[in-house]
Amino acid sequence: MSLPEHLQRQISAETQYFDVDGEFTLESGEVLRGVRVAYRTWGDIANAGERTVLVCHALTGSADVDAWWPGIIGPGLAFDPARDFIVCANILGSCYGTTGPVSIKPGTSERYRADFPRVSVRDMVNLERVLLDGLGIGFVQVVTGPSLGGMQALEWALSYPARVGSVVPIGVGGRHSAWCIGVSEAQRAAIAADPDWQGGYYSDDRPPERGLAAARMMAVCTYRSWDSFDERFGRDTRDDGQFQVQSYLQHQGRKINSRFDANTYVTLTHAMHSHDLARGRGDYPDVLRGIRQPALVVSVSSDALYPPSEQQYLAAHLPASEYAVLESAHGHDGFLIETKALGELIRDFRERVFAPASRRNAVS
Repeated sequence: MSLPEHLQRQISAETQYFDVDGEFTLESGEVLRGVRVAYRTWGDIANAGERTVLVCHALTGSADVDAWWPGIIGPGLAFDPARDFIVCANILGSCYGTTGPVSIKPGTSERYRADFPRVSVRDMVNLERVLLDGLGIGFVQVVTGPSLGGMQALEWALSYPARVGSVVPIGVGGRHSAWCIGVSEAQRAAIAADPDWQGGYYSDDRPPERGLAAARMMAVCTYRSWDSFDERFGRDTRDDGQFQVQSYLQHQGRKINSRFDANTYVTLTHAMHSHDLARGRGDYPDVLRGIRQPALVVSVSSDALYPPSEQQYLAAHLPASEYAVLESAHGHDGFLIETKALGELIRDFRERVFAPASRRNAVS
């Protein structure tokens, strides 16, 4: 795969690879060659005809849903491998096996790094569609994901409406807000300020550890909430006098350096800025009303990054939507923490929407 060693260690042994034939044209008109998609599946592909589930991951996630979303896949859970065929692909521009800034440019021995072209959420969805075509899957019963994954779910509903049975966007709006764009801009500025950054090319091929760490520390503050930090850390200090919350954020900075890539972070945060369901499609409310699939729109009650007002707006304009609040004191990251309750919301939604007709009639 020719990935840096610290990234290769993050990829599950169950990961599979799909190589795209010929060229892959981006929304910008730029062309990528030799595109590879890393993906994982759970369940029997014999169930794919009616019960395919596509899970789309968030910013620094991967195809390993069972690792970052425990309690969602399993017997009797939201997605059951005994009945469902579950697919998750590492997104375009990421660093866990799918073509992105850490990939080798075709015909060279060099990585793309900062030369990797700008990609959009729609590009990510288009590549996922190419993968599903390659797997022989024409219809997806449920497309879901949190945060950036929820952006992809909503784009799926608009880009390929005949192929999507329902969507479950979690902790996201229908367009990227000024608040989110500003937060990402500050994070990229932290990366660019690192002395080892050098315009996207690292000194001695080393990652800009301080810059990426600082960006992640900023991000974690927006992923959690005031109550979460206060309850967990308060003003507690370590033996060396450092506040516990400082130590925690420094740990998160070290951790991101051990598992991610700075150019990838820049690429994907720019891609998130492209998220606007109405872009090139018309008036925003009218575009939302064009999403006619059953939708479960989920808010995290304490989310300060994508506040519940954004999901409430979505639910008010999607014609076949249900709205649910995941109660959590942990902020945006509540979807990674309160997974049992979230899984129950998704499972119950699926049972209501896709119950056999005889059962639906009996209930009504």
